[in-house]
Amino acid sequence: MFKKEAREVTAKEAETIIGPSVKVKGNFQGEGNIIIEGTVEGNVKTSQNLLVGNKAKITANVEAGEAKIGGEIMGNIKVKGYLELAATAKILGDIEAAQVSIERGAIFNGKCSMPGGSSVAVESKN
Repeated sequence: MFKKEAREVTAKEAETIIGPSVKVKGNFQGEGNIIIEGTVEGNVKTSQNLLVGNKAKITANVEAGEAKIGGEIMGNIKVKGYLELAATAKILGDIEAAQVSIERGAIFNGKCSMPGGSSVAVESKN
């Protein structure tokens, strides 16, 4: 759904919406599009698209098919396809994604790996 230029999931397309005043504790798993505007303390997983709003806070690991992050995530992120970090994003954890876009102003403190990319072999000459 997001592909090279991410477009936001609309409320009409979302299977689940966690509103700004909602706080969820525990693991959250779905198969459809998810919009998070509130607070989640637990793992979030979907095979589809995930949109994390600018004021949203997630404390745990996140997995999605594709994702656009505008809020704060304290945990690791694993995305099969395209991951976009908006300027308001604050990520404290590792990222694994096929493609990544990070806007100026985003905060990312962790490691980033892009599986499926070309590997480089290094030879040591003694």
